[in-house]
Amino acid sequence: MHYFGLGGNPHKTRFFTPVTMAKILLIETASEVCGAAIATEGRIIALAEDTDQARHAERLTLLIADCCRQAGLKLSDLDAVAVSRGPGSYTALRVGVSTAKGICFALDKPLIAVDTLQALAAASLLEFEETNPVLHHPQPVLAIPMLDARRQEVWTAVYDAQLRLVVPAQPLILQHELFQNFRNTIPDYRPETVCIISGNGSKKMEDAGIAENMVFSPVKNCSANYLAGLADLFFQKNDFQNITYFEPFYMKAPNITTPNKPAF
Repeated sequence: MHYFGLGGNPHKTRFFTPVTMAKILLIETASEVCGAAIATEGRIIALAEDTDQARHAERLTLLIADCCRQAGLKLSDLDAVAVSRGPGSYTALRVGVSTAKGICFALDKPLIAVDTLQALAAASLLEFEETNPVLHHPQPVLAIPMLDARRQEVWTAVYDAQLRLVVPAQPLILQHELFQNFRNTIPDYRPETVCIISGNGSKKMEDAGIAENMVFSPVKNCSANYLAGLADLFFQKNDFQNITYFEPFYMKAPNITTPNKPAF
């Protein structure tokens, strides 16, 4: 388990311009990372994470309590709750969304949903900007976050350098010709375009030997930290979810099997 005290904000460039003093609880459970954070004006002031996916249901409320202690706040002091909406693990997403809904219902707080892939894209674009501050020959840039969907499959989407959605979220098998076909369907894609690959599915790209014009971002695991800027932006826009009807974005239905009947 990893704990962080006062921290910086990865969303500190042109994507987000916080203008509120909103205190937002951030919940991330879409993948193997179970995390919570509290942000004020899009800046992280408390963060606690656990990488044991099997313990999401057990650990999440404790991580939230730790964040409140770090920030010196009570849950009732918060202005909203933001949750990573997926795509991701069916069971893990349900833990995060159920917890977020419960807090919102109990304390009459608005619910914010942040797309998991967009949060990864934002973090990877900003990391790329910081490590490449001056490009002598600017090239078009695309962010392609990837979440592991088992075997050679990932969940992915494509965002441009302004974090606008270019290709909607979809499953993709990472065989060389299939990825090439996918990349060639991206609107306005050009051979010189730099593709920033992030997320815990990005290693499958590396293993598949697909590297032409690819930058493999150090942004791998999901983190509640990455929700801060988008959550603050949605709060400014009053972009809230209906707590009763909101559901995570699973991408795939859960793989539920029925046990065999005992033979007599």
